[in-house]
Amino acid sequence: MSRVTVSIDPHVHSEGSYDGHEPVELILEHAAEIGLDAVVITDHDVIRESKRAAEIAPEYGLIGIPGVEVSTAHGHLLAVGVERMPPRGRSYAETVRWIRDRGGVAIVPHPFQRSRHGVRQRNIPTPGSAADAGEPVAADGAPEAGAVEADPEPEPVAAVAEVDAIEVFNAWLFTGYRNRRARRFAAEHGYPGVAASDAHHLQYVGRAFTELTVEGVESVHDVTADDVLAAIRRGTTTVEGRRAPIRMAAKHYVGAAGRRSAYYARTGAARGARATKRTAVDGAVAAKVAALQSIHRTRRFLSWFA
Repeated sequence: MSRVTVSIDPHVHSEGSYDGHEPVELILEHAAEIGLDAVVITDHDVIRESKRAAEIAPEYGLIGIPGVEVSTAHGHLLAVGVERMPPRGRSYAETVRWIRDRGGVAIVPHPFQRSRHGVRQRNIPTPGSAADAGEPVAADGAPEAGAVEADPEPEPVAAVAEVDAIEVFNAWLFTGYRNRRARRFAAEHGYPGVAASDAHHLQYVGRAFTELTVEGVESVHDVTADDVLAAIRRGTTTVEGRRAPIRMAAKHYVGAAGRRSAYYARTGAARGARATKRTAVDGAVAAKVAALQSIHRTRRFLSWFA
């Protein structure tokens, strides 16, 4: 049987997200240039830009796959391959069921990292687990206001649908501890592992990615979004997420900078003006902070002789 391998970064943020910075056109252009076959825009709790990116992805030679990073009652969850925004604030188990009922795949991003709203291990649906288990938390990871203790003798509930994959390498993590713990958890429960950049800036797109084996097609150009989702469910994934060597990182940064400049030159003054203004403001703030720090140090130094 014929088969091909596709490379996908399944966790990227655009300017549609409150913490994203890049337009989807620029992300798609960059992804194509660095050799990815697909990139999933997973903005926080909004899906409009992701759907638009999926529609225009073929213009860049990429597979179009919509997605979103939804805030559940127990932490963040990636909904990949869905066309609608999942309900916010529901339990992890209920959100997983919602995603899977609509043909998507549910992927656990940066698990166990509570500072970034990663889900606790006890709240990830696993074989034989029960629905709505665990203490609910707000979207920011704190215990939900007004939450009450569970009934000491709860009614039996049905087993829930399991998640489809675990993000076992997130390039945004500062250390490897959480990634290693995620790998152990995925292996223990038989979940496929994926790697993702979790990029919020262009130069980080593709710093980690997942390779998928798709069977029954002759070339990457024949692969559809449904093929990619099916490959994730089957677990035919290979994680590519080692820390990039300095020369590769430099290539990403330089390439991203050049593409950003060229993009804004092509798309007119409006976007370019906003980007220039943002850069100028950031520079002014940094200069002000540096000046204040310099004054503080000077005063402290002079006080030693007073």
